[in-house]
Amino acid sequence: MDSNPSEIIRVHIWVKGRVQGVGFRAHVEYSARQLGGLTGWVRNVGYDTVESVAEGEREKIDKFVGLVKQGPRASRVDESKIEYEDVTGEFKEFGVKRSS
Repeated sequence: MDSNPSEIIRVHIWVKGRVQGVGFRAHVEYSARQLGGLTGWVRNVGYDTVESVAEGEREKIDKFVGLVKQGPRASRVDESKIEYEDVTGEFKEFGVKRSS
């Protein structure tokens, strides 16, 4: 595959499992900020799902997806769904959104 690692892409991720009450959203936010240059959000959905949207360079997004699927130590990700969407550039930074 002939992809440009600095191409800006957007990913939408849902992870399901033991992902609430274990610092999962903080882990996702910290991961995005540590990678640098990622924008978007993370939030709880229902009682066993965390949802996140992120935009940034392909190489950083790929690392971000891996970190989200791994989760923090106390968590357990049973399943994940990943969709790539059109970049909108709507975000200024990465943060935690209110639960839906």
